[in-house]
Amino acid sequence: METSEAATLIGPAVAAAGGAWADLGAGTGTFTLALARLLGPGGTVYAVDKDHGALSRLAPTARTGPGAGVVPVVADFRGDLALSGLDGVVMANALHFVPADDQPAVVATVARSLRPGGAFVLVEYDQGRGSPWVPHPVPPARFAALARDAGLGEAREVGRRPSRYGPKDIYAAVAVEPA
Repeated sequence: METSEAATLIGPAVAAAGGAWADLGAGTGTFTLALARLLGPGGTVYAVDKDHGALSRLAPTARTGPGAGVVPVVADFRGDLALSGLDGVVMANALHFVPADDQPAVVATVARSLRPGGAFVLVEYDQGRGSPWVPHPVPPARFAALARDAGLGEAREVGRRPSRYGPKDIYAAVAVEPA
């Protein structure tokens, strides 16, 4: 997916320019750069990934791209994030690598990193059965339940597009930390 496509997919969930956001499971940064463009120069994006190599490939692009500042953070989002008071978090194609039994704890940890009114934006494949590439799917109804159980507001879909890798769509949904 191109950065502009990623920005279109998550754009409706990014309420305002500026602020501090995190991209959890950032990889080489497609959604990090999309988020940086959406936030603009007044924002900060923490690109969190346990793969130092992926983040090092992101760094040169992030320095030259338009938009928010990008801060690479080498960490596993499944542990303590050491980030708090965030205006928002994006998890794009990352939660499906967490076993289903562990997903509630991860979503709860992410929710705790948000300020009141902060947004949790999830991008996932809309599929019910696992595959080698999406071992633990998080279809929209599953995300809604995870968000509710973590104390977030009602999850709502904000974008959808066909997947390049099969008959299933990619969706974006947002759940907000109550104020």
